[in-house]
Amino acid sequence: RYGLALLSSYGFFVVYSLRVNLSVAMVDMLNNTHQSSANHSGSVCPAHANPPRPKHNHTASVYDWDSETQGWILGSFFYGYILTQIPGGYLAGRFGPKWLMGFGILGTVIFTLLTPVAADLGASYLIAVRVLEGIGEGVTFPAMYTMWAAWAPPLERSRLLTISYIGAQLGTVISLPLSGEICFYLDWTYVFYVFGAVGLVWFILWALLVFDSPNTHPRISERERLYITTSLKNELSTSAGHIPWRAIVTSVPLWAIVVAHFSYNWTFYTLLTLLPTYMSDILGFSIQQNGMLSALPYMGCAVFAVLSGQIADYLRETCQYRTVAVRKSFSIVGMIGPAVFLVAAGYIGCNYTLAVTFLTISSSLGGVSASGFNINHLDIAPSYAGILLGITNTFATIPGMVGPVIARALTINNTIEEWQTVFYIAAAINLFGASFYTVFGRGTVQPWAVHTSYSHGD
Repeated sequence: RYGLALLSSYGFFVVYSLRVNLSVAMVDMLNNTHQSSANHSGSVCPAHANPPRPKHNHTASVYDWDSETQGWILGSFFYGYILTQIPGGYLAGRFGPKWLMGFGILGTVIFTLLTPVAADLGASYLIAVRVLEGIGEGVTFPAMYTMWAAWAPPLERSRLLTISYIGAQLGTVISLPLSGEICFYLDWTYVFYVFGAVGLVWFILWALLVFDSPNTHPRISERERLYITTSLKNELSTSAGHIPWRAIVTSVPLWAIVVAHFSYNWTFYTLLTLLPTYMSDILGFSIQQNGMLSALPYMGCAVFAVLSGQIADYLRETCQYRTVAVRKSFSIVGMIGPAVFLVAAGYIGCNYTLAVTFLTISSSLGGVSASGFNINHLDIAPSYAGILLGITNTFATIPGMVGPVIARALTINNTIEEWQTVFYIAAAINLFGASFYTVFGRGTVQPWAVHTSYSHGD
């Protein structure tokens, strides 16, 4: 099961690095000659001394896209991503999560390799390719949840899931600076080729080493197989064919997760897609520094996510705290903390160190919520976790579609005041989500999720 955790972590690494690399490459794909004439310094704060770039191989084309077009290109990914969330949970149940996740990511990898060709054909082609990438990536989280429903013993849940999701954070952390360096030394097209190759390697390993459930794994030890299956036997409703849709859709604890997930992602996606733009347009960092500094917030987020997973399970197991209390307190810290520091980041003008520090603290605290609402699906309905995640992720993707577009529309002149508005909106949405979840969240298996467990004396 830890092997699965590591490989799925690598899978999410691929998923996120393919999603994020465009944000950095975008800074380099734009034709900056006429922007700097309109905006004398090119950035609001004085630019940093840029190291001279090796000129010999910057042959990639640049494009004239206005800020609105950029918003659409960066947001387009999520339009595909939202389509496959609920079908992903359903298909994983029908065809098994292994190949669904495998081919989903393989599809994304193939379209990533085609990105430079699409960009040359025009913005609309690039948007189409990004939408298709989103469709491929949309199935990964629901598929993985379905996988964990069969593999993760209840008391190791936070631990195994945080290992597998830390890959997502690392994907962001490593691919942001790496994309910056690749743009700097080669050109932006290589950003897509390098990460595409990494994705192909993952697919081969996944195809050979991973299996849908402990019972179908040829190389698992009998002891581990029994340990996992016995720990799960009271939790799973095995009637996969019958899904209580009405009970699911009317479940208040589920809507609490939806609201929390939506508001958390608003901040997360706005930062994820626009941080490199903010670093270059407002704080005036070069593309090489940009990737490095944009990655810091996610580094903090990853560290805090893993720590919070360990602490959450410790509180539940050793200190006997109620699951719901743990989930809620972690969600509150992980949502109100980021809101406060995000607004603060908009108010310190050109103090680079503080700006980067505040953005980093903001994201790091966000990582704490990984053990909050983020894995609450498995507490309230383990058998349908994939479907529940599909539902919450569908709503939680809307910020990714709308956030960057709204933010780019609000920051047409790229002034600090305009960005303050963007930060304020994110903070307000976060506060609302945290309070809603605190009132309506639950931590126990819901009655509709276990109705058949007694009829199988397995």
